Amino acid sequence: MTKRPYICGAVAAILISAASADASEPGCRNEQFKNTSYTVCSFDLERDELQVFWRDESGAPFRTFSALSDALAKQDRELVFATNGGMYQDDLSPVGLLVIDGTEHKAANTIDIKGNVVPNFYKKPNGVFYVGDGKAGVLETGAFLKQKPSVDFATQSGPMLVVDGKIHPAFIVDSPYVNRRNGVCASSPTKVHLAITDTVVNFDDFARFFRDHLGCDNALFLDGGSAPGIYLPERERNDAPGHGGYGPIIAVIKEKP
Repeated sequence: MTKRPYICGAVAAILISAASADASEPGCRNEQFKNTSYTVCSFDLERDELQVFWRDESGAPFRTFSALSDALAKQDRELVFATNGGMYQDDLSPVGLLVIDGTEHKAANTIDIKGNVVPNFYKKPNGVFYVGDGKAGVLETGAFLKQKPSVDFATQSGPMLVVDGKIHPAFIVDSPYVNRRNGVCASSPTKVHLAITDTVVNFDDFARFFRDHLGCDNALFLDGGSAPGIYLPERERNDAPGHGGYGPIIAVIKEKP
């Protein structure tokens, strides 16, 4: 029997360095869809800069939002929002592709595991969230490797929620298997949406939220269970990580006045 690696959490920290938000379109808000409540944060690459963080200056993963906040404060920057974003091993190292500032730190993971697959990363198709040349996107892993888009930052996770407008074929309508979940999509080349459930949801409804409510043709699951968390000071949220720490942190920052 093949030993399956333990996987949870996210693979890299994606930093969104935000300019002042348009007051008519708040960065973070509550949304309702099919009796599930979500916290949704949307960012525009024409004003918000995305980067990827994984480890601190000592080479260790940040592990907590507070640690990232402290590190940014030393650079006269303020952490405004953060969430985890991908899959990681016990040592918080990435399971799949990780690109930081144009450098590939981990190659794409194309391993196939048959049968009733846990963890979710191997419920093919999985995919890649990437940013390059001021544009963002989500692609199924095979399509990403074939198309080779320009990439400054990228993180691989899975399963895909939506692929070219179609719900992942393994998802079951009205499935009783529910959990806390977070995910990402891009509704246009410059508009990125990050969402986390406030309660629990099944995969099918979660995918439909991204496709039918947020208007994304491609969307990627980031994590579930105890792993998803957010940092949102305006709502007094600083979620502690599950499994010993966050591998990645997707964050919004601003310069201190």
